[in-house]
Amino acid sequence: MINILRGARQTLARLKPVRVPDAPARAFRDLWPGDPARGARLLRGEFEVLGTARALRPGLAGAEGWDAPSGSPAWRAAAHGFAWMRDLRALGTDAARLHARALTDDWLARGAEEAVADAPEVAGARLSAWLGHWDFFAATSEDSFRRAVMTRLAQDARDLSAALPAEAEHRGALAALKGAMAAAIALQEDAYLQRAARFLPAEIERQFHPDGGHVERSPSQQLFALQDLIEIRNLLHGAGMEPPPHLAAVLDRAAPALRLFRHGDGGLALFNGSRDEGGALLDLVLTQGQARGRAPLDLPETGFQRLQAGRTLVIVDTGAPPAARAGATAEGGLPAGADRFAHAGTLAFEMSVGRDRLIVNCGAAPAAEEAWRDALRATAAHSTLVLSDTNSSELRPEGLGRRPEQVETARHESAGAQWLEASHDGWRRAFGAMHRRRLYLAESGDDLRGEDAVEIAGDAPVPAFAVRFHLHPGVVVSLLQDESAALLRLPSGIGWKIRGKGARVALEESVYLGGEPRRSSQVVLQAEEGVTSVQWAITRVSMPAPGGEA
Repeated sequence: MINILRGARQTLARLKPVRVPDAPARAFRDLWPGDPARGARLLRGEFEVLGTARALRPGLAGAEGWDAPSGSPAWRAAAHGFAWMRDLRALGTDAARLHARALTDDWLARGAEEAVADAPEVAGARLSAWLGHWDFFAATSEDSFRRAVMTRLAQDARDLSAALPAEAEHRGALAALKGAMAAAIALQEDAYLQRAARFLPAEIERQFHPDGGHVERSPSQQLFALQDLIEIRNLLHGAGMEPPPHLAAVLDRAAPALRLFRHGDGGLALFNGSRDEGGALLDLVLTQGQARGRAPLDLPETGFQRLQAGRTLVIVDTGAPPAARAGATAEGGLPAGADRFAHAGTLAFEMSVGRDRLIVNCGAAPAAEEAWRDALRATAAHSTLVLSDTNSSELRPEGLGRRPEQVETARHESAGAQWLEASHDGWRRAFGAMHRRRLYLAESGDDLRGEDAVEIAGDAPVPAFAVRFHLHPGVVVSLLQDESAALLRLPSGIGWKIRGKGARVALEESVYLGGEPRRSSQVVLQAEEGVTSVQWAITRVSMPAPGGEA
């Protein structure tokens, strides 16, 4: 019924004539830096986003580069969203400017009628990108090009305003609202702006938990949503409007929440579709957000914990995956639920020492084809327990199916030492099983101890399970001959040891997709059928110098 009403509003809106000015009434400036390496790649005809590259250049056969066979829904949404303008702008050359125009002209001719282009989150992103880069790609162009862009911009603004509030339950709805507001200000359409402003408080409340964490439970989406809030605040200030109190309040909570996810190197932890966004970007966003205060130790509603002692930091996923309507799909074939990027990584953790990452999750490729994307979403791609080679959540293209429903956490601290007890029931339906994880970080930070246990209802034996510790590619690992432990050397030269009790210690290959794909290793504790718990420890040790001297 909601979709029918929304469609009716959009149809009525499109029957009204649209006013097309010669240029935006107000100059905008995109706040965020681009990547010149990606810009150079785009000049060569290849668009890379979220670790996935596909052909995107003017004049390809048919609508190639814009149409459905060109890439996954997430890749196509990014191509039609035009945020890649930042990367071309970062090059700072006339060739980059002309290429931005050529791609825009090509999109108007061959890509504009694709269904994904009309999805509210995509249209909102495109409006923001066009207006934020107007001086870069359009201000000095030919009149006919500017007219074509302004015509489509005005049409999109009209349709997007009629479509509000957006159907998506994730950050896409916030991106749609931001784009609608930017276009309303640029076109001096007060009715559009008032409509968007009316929906803003409710959308902010829907997007963020009381602890400041974003509903998608993804560090990357936390960062992007904070960027959206900053841009919306600046838009309203520029238009002479007072932002609603909800906006300032959530900024005060969301910025510290982002800090919880930062490792010692300044980048983000890799949970739920996240990649290692650069520390410089995070610093800029926190500065623009006027963030105050240190990183919180926990996000109780969002479900993450931060243990820190000495130079050691441990970040743990202790929350249930976000709930979403089964099979919910927004316009353009894009997932509509807050679990669109969710991984089956409940109770996974990451660990860093100073600026060196030690234990990680494998990362993500949200814009890749389904098989590769889901391989990285699987429980086995996370530093946690895997029961009988079965995911703790069921992976579906639009999000998750079966998932943990009950995730419980208790935290204790004494004299600088920290304990964390957590459990989840993600394997209850399949095996009648509960996973319990206990972590202890000593006050020195040089000793992290854990226990992973599986409890089965009834008399059934516990299936075989594995506890996986994925290592950052910078870590050099070697297995002791008796397979009782593995030695780890960080890039700084500091040595650590992983040892286990109740399971065989093994080394396996892994992969790291915090950025560009890199080969890595993982330490695996293999527990046989019938074993109910495995104890392990990660401790700092003295290691010989690379030349063999102590």
